[in-house]
Amino acid sequence: VQLVESGGGLVQAGGSLRLSCAASRSLVVMGWYRQAPGKQREFVARILSGGTTNYAASVKGRFTASRDNAKNTIDLQMNSLKPDDTAVYYCYGDIGVGSNTWGQGTQVTVSS
Repeated sequence: VQLVESGGGLVQAGGSLRLSCAASRSLVVMGWYRQAPGKQREFVARILSGGTTNYAASVKGRFTASRDNAKNTIDLQMNSLKPDDTAVYYCYGDIGVGSNTWGQGTQVTVSS
């Protein structure tokens, strides 16, 4: 299974960005992690094929995950961005047996 991400970039604090991820086949669970310099990769959000979403406390209310099952894509709308949101964002998909597949990562930089 391949995941291809798009979006990301540089934005000022308070601004918005949208990330997209396309999977080569249908996956029940897809979502996003992020990794800031010098920090461990952390969970951001996930969305199930039925539409159920979960978010990290740090992004809840600011980020919104959505998906198009017909196209095997998910999006992450990020609003009210903060400098602490600066990280490489990775799309992931649960391929079963406790394993995930990962996208290549996309840089999000929020300037103060």
